[in-house]
Amino acid sequence: MQVPWRDRRGRFLWLKAVVLPALFVPGLLYAVWLATDQLGGRPVMETIHGTGLWTIRLLLVSLAITPFARALEWPDLLLVRRMVGVSAACYAVAHLTLYVVDQNFRFGTVVSEIALRFYLTIGFVALLGLLALAGTSTDAAIQRLGRNWKRLHRLAYPIGVIALLHYFIQSKLKVSEPVFVTGLFLWLMLWRALPEGWQRSRNFSLAAGLYAGLAVLSALATAAVEMAWYGLATKVDPWRVLAANETLARGLRPAHWVFVVTLGIAALVLTRRAWPMLRRPQKAVV
Repeated sequence: MQVPWRDRRGRFLWLKAVVLPALFVPGLLYAVWLATDQLGGRPVMETIHGTGLWTIRLLLVSLAITPFARALEWPDLLLVRRMVGVSAACYAVAHLTLYVVDQNFRFGTVVSEIALRFYLTIGFVALLGLLALAGTSTDAAIQRLGRNWKRLHRLAYPIGVIALLHYFIQSKLKVSEPVFVTGLFLWLMLWRALPEGWQRSRNFSLAAGLYAGLAVLSALATAAVEMAWYGLATKVDPWRVLAANETLARGLRPAHWVFVVTLGIAALVLTRRAWPMLRRPQKAVV
């Protein structure tokens, strides 16, 4: 029997051995907090929100693995993509299960709520999509589906959009975190829109321009999403929201945080690209 932290030859894979237990940590923490009454007046509802949030986080992490593996020239990172994606589906199942618990196992009520409430409907659609991806993540499914496997797993992108919309609607007026997470998702989509040759290029100048440009574009897109959300879903003046992104007087907005994080990614990638040049011995000058 093949264990998750070893390959088919029986070799120990330290990355899998570290990531696998780490994926259980959020769930275990919520279980402890729930058991020790540390989640306030509605502990089950807090756990529902927590598992939903970790579903989105792990989905984004799974989408980020390919860009980081290529950008950092770290192909072994791809070894954990499957387990992260499957974990996102597991947290989504826990999210729905806890919702059923919160409804006192009244399955008729649960079904009617999912059917009648738009944000629950799209959340359920995202769950079904994640289950479809998790169920076809086995080696046997990959061989059976052939080229169709990649087509099927591209559904992760629209599933991400649906999950984020569910997150926005559920958050109501407190959308700073959904906006921030959406900004990171936009960065991932912008990276995927780049020509593959640019993604794999080792040209330092090209990489510097690309990743700096991605940081700026993703921050601007985040500000636009925040403005559009407030303009369409609330009575808040969207122009005031946009103006808030033009100053730091009231602290960092989600678009600013997206810029800081993606600029940090750019610095990490460029450091990785520059490292071989820094280690290369310099020729002595005669």
